[in-house]
Amino acid sequence: MEGLSTSAFLSLSIIYLMVNYVRSELSVEECKGLGFVKNNLLCSSCALLPQYDLDILKKHCESCCVQETSDSTKDEGSAKTVKRYPKAPFVKSDRPGKFPNLEVKYMGGQMPQIKLLEGDDSVAETLSITKWDTDTIVEFLQTYLEPPARDPNDITDDDDDDDENNITKNEL
Repeated sequence: MEGLSTSAFLSLSIIYLMVNYVRSELSVEECKGLGFVKNNLLCSSCALLPQYDLDILKKHCESCCVQETSDSTKDEGSAKTVKRYPKAPFVKSDRPGKFPNLEVKYMGGQMPQIKLLEGDDSVAETLSITKWDTDTIVEFLQTYLEPPARDPNDITDDDDDDDENNITKNEL
């Protein structure tokens, strides 16, 4: 009987440790409530918090973070990133350079988004582009992004000076 109680105690201890381990990791919603994006938060980021006097956040950060992978699985992680965020190839390609009024910022832990700015650089609207593919982003930018302001001193011959094909306001 004594052997049975020892094994029961050992089993309960193991169950207790497993429950505590599971409880130490917070759910996606709990992490979101604390301001962390669980799937994007690397544990190495949590280790940097004390440098910025943010020790108070470290415990919650560690409960929400994802361990880095070894070099052999980093390529697999990149593939997962592209699957999860199909616009990743757009950002990593030369396409953003084709839009002079586009500024790309990397914000760790944030979901991908486009911020539309007013003339005074205040945010007019923020759009989540988490599910957008590269073609959708390009089409959106071509449609809604203003072309760069032209330099009035830049005299280029963009027009063919075919006045017979051009309609002016006075002709309407």
